[in-house]
Amino acid sequence: MADLNLLVPELNEAEAMGAETARFQELLLQASKELQQAQTSRPESTQIQPQPGFCIKTNSSEGKVFINICHSPSIPPPADMTEDELLQMLEEDQAGFRIPMSLGEPHAELDAKGQGCTAYDVAVNSNFYLRMQNSDFLRELVITIAREGLEDKYSLQLNPEWRILKNRPFMGSISQQNIRSQQRPPIQELGNLYTADSLRPEAGPEKPHLNLWLEAPDLLLAEIDLPKLDGALGLSLEIGEDHLVMGGPQQLYHLDVYIPLRINSEESKAAFHRKRRQLMVAMPLLSMPS
Repeated sequence: MADLNLLVPELNEAEAMGAETARFQELLLQASKELQQAQTSRPESTQIQPQPGFCIKTNSSEGKVFINICHSPSIPPPADMTEDELLQMLEEDQAGFRIPMSLGEPHAELDAKGQGCTAYDVAVNSNFYLRMQNSDFLRELVITIAREGLEDKYSLQLNPEWRILKNRPFMGSISQQNIRSQQRPPIQELGNLYTADSLRPEAGPEKPHLNLWLEAPDLLLAEIDLPKLDGALGLSLEIGEDHLVMGGPQQLYHLDVYIPLRINSEESKAAFHRKRRQLMVAMPLLSMPS
């Protein structure tokens, strides 16, 4: 998942808003052209071999399901914080803490009784895994997020009841996985610098209105309405192959949406339009696998 860090260039105050709009249109055209001019020297993904950790057993309507919790140093770690800090964050904003993980493809296996089952490999950062081994809280949190991630990605309905296998660290074999190479295209600001004019909301982050449309067969555009912001400072945006996650300064906004298309996150662009108070995102699309 690409993390679009924020760049906030200051513009001349005399610059007309029409010029701002023209700049954004130019930005979108550039994003579309860059899709056609793929940078072959930069790999879009990196292949990793996760190491086994532990295996949990659950089930779905299709039968037994095993989830191999694995680890790799190539997976980025989550934010470094104590368990007390994490508990406080989860109480205030359940969507504010993210654990990067790679969700592998399902593979058919045979259980100890020779019966068919399905296994999934889920990889987290190796250092975080070592920390998780000494914390029941972190272990259960990872299992919960892994289950929810698999349910979302593969349209599953997993039984909330599960157990860790004692003498079996993994089910079947652990396959190599491809993770996206991390690149950081910028969010540009179309307008003046941000000045906060609102305090953190008491009721938690607001989910902003999102408008999506296909500008071309290979280009998806998004407009996110952010009426409480004057600028882009403090905005965070992450774009994955099929996901868009946006966070606002002081937890004013939070958006986490699944997009049923294959997005080229490495070539995506974003701009904050000050006059409209909108975050505009241009997302080139990858071709569907044949």
